Amino acid sequence: MHHLTVIGGGFAGLTAAITAAEAGARVTVYEAHHTLGGRARTAEGPYRTNEGPHALYNGGPHWTWLAQRDLIGPLAPLPLLEGTRLRLHHKGALRRTPPLPMLRLLRGRAADQAPLDVDFMTWATARAGEEAARAAASFSAVALFHHDPGSLSAAFVQERFRRAAKLPPEARYPRGGWAGVIDRMAARAWDLGVRMETLSRVDTVPEGRGPVIVATSLDAARRLLKDDSLTWPSGRTALIDLAVRTRRGDAFAVSDLDAPGWIERFTAQDRTLAPAGEQLIQGQIPLAPAESRADGIARAERLLDLAFTGWRERVTWRREATAHGRTGAVDLPGTSWRDRPAVDRGDGVYLAGDRVAAPGVLAEVSFNSALAAVSLALGRHEVLDLEQA
Repeated sequence: MHHLTVIGGGFAGLTAAITAAEAGARVTVYEAHHTLGGRARTAEGPYRTNEGPHALYNGGPHWTWLAQRDLIGPLAPLPLLEGTRLRLHHKGALRRTPPLPMLRLLRGRAADQAPLDVDFMTWATARAGEEAARAAASFSAVALFHHDPGSLSAAFVQERFRRAAKLPPEARYPRGGWAGVIDRMAARAWDLGVRMETLSRVDTVPEGRGPVIVATSLDAARRLLKDDSLTWPSGRTALIDLAVRTRRGDAFAVSDLDAPGWIERFTAQDRTLAPAGEQLIQGQIPLAPAESRADGIARAERLLDLAFTGWRERVTWRREATAHGRTGAVDLPGTSWRDRPAVDRGDGVYLAGDRVAAPGVLAEVSFNSALAAVSLALGRHEVLDLEQA
């Protein structure tokens, strides 16, 4: 029986721990925080916020894996089926429908597989025009949270654009936010005999205790492993969380097509996230390197002014933050997920996380890298074939 050490108790770390324990390994998880979850933590108290979206995309392998183990739990109903509406900010005004040329990128020859060695703006402009290309790039930001999606690899952005634009939507919302999913994953790990130690910061890699999976942020992994090569482009996002008194007619979500940005009323699909009579709204505005949090908040407030009439007078609670590395990995032209820091670091050390060499969108990268790390650590190569993920 192998002994496996997992450093980090977020989504990737818990995925690795459960997978290894199911394969018969003895597993210990070390988490520096007093609770598990990493970026998937949900705030305690009357306003149940996350550091970013509460959604899980149901088109990826992690959805099947979670569902097979009954770890997803109850889902909030799809907001579009409740009569709520998505609004699009385009050319300075709110609209109900996207520009038609943008939709051409989803159909016919324009939807052919985009190359990875050309930026998305160049590729999409040649097929649908500059205006449509810019709108599609901005819309895709909801699935990548980068300040300039058009500058990234066309293949990378195209996958996120397609999945963000799917109908019915792939994004599903576990009731109560991510916390319920994390709690069920932790309970599953506990039942499998996984030892979980919180408030346990690891400063050096344990030696002589079997394989180690480092399931932290890439920045934390770089410091822990003292490996300056562990870098990959990501981004910053200004987050604004608001609770406002309920008013009939508020939008469900606003996608900014003029510049990357997204405002979402999470209580439109899950009323448990705020007290009765209040709505919980989050704005997520990607920040360019020279932009400050205040710049992003100002952009969010302009979108709020358009979509949430009288919101300033209705505010009952407010919080602002800057999220670093919010994007996860982003691939520049000429690169793909295969070029990111490898899962196998040698000497029995493996990486898992959202900026690691694994395919997928958002949390799917953490999931796929965690399964790959366990597969390599235990010599069970049938656990996951990344080329097929």
